[in-house]
Amino acid sequence: MPTREEAFALLKAYNGAALTTHGLAVEGTMRYFARKAGEDEEKWGIVGLLHDLDYEKYPELHCTKTAEIMREKGYSEEIIRAIVSHGWGICSDVEPLSPMEKTLYAVDELTGLITACALVRPSKSVMDLELSSAKKKFKDKGFAAGASREVISKGADMLGVSLDELITDVIAAMRAIAPSLGLELKN
Repeated sequence: MPTREEAFALLKAYNGAALTTHGLAVEGTMRYFARKAGEDEEKWGIVGLLHDLDYEKYPELHCTKTAEIMREKGYSEEIIRAIVSHGWGICSDVEPLSPMEKTLYAVDELTGLITACALVRPSKSVMDLELSSAKKKFKDKGFAAGASREVISKGADMLGVSLDELITDVIAAMRAIAPSLGLELKN
């Protein structure tokens, strides 16, 4: 398996700052969930980091082009399948089945929503974001409209957790990496 450093270089070769930061958010969240589940943190992190590898340059081939690029770079079919499954029902017919796949499906859109929630706060930080505020924004379909509430809810169901538990865990995961996302409290 290529290293995390190689994965990060690959992500930056195909994406600008916004999608690179999103990749970091999903990577940190996947690592958090891997630790919680006693799973392989490195593997889950790379899946999170590279999940949108092709989105900026090949949006019409999202997930398909990623699989092609990753096969050329020597990634395992397990990692490729996990990444392709996050587009289930949108741009992929690969259903998330493993815990890693279900977690990626559940947290991808939610990290975007949590980032947006943090950025509209006076602090511009995830560090003081509470579940109640995130839930209020979740219910407002006009806020961060690109974050599919249907996918987030379906993901929570797949994981067998409440929406509140999923949101709370993603906030905690993103707090742990807030400086790398530019979402820490600033003095």
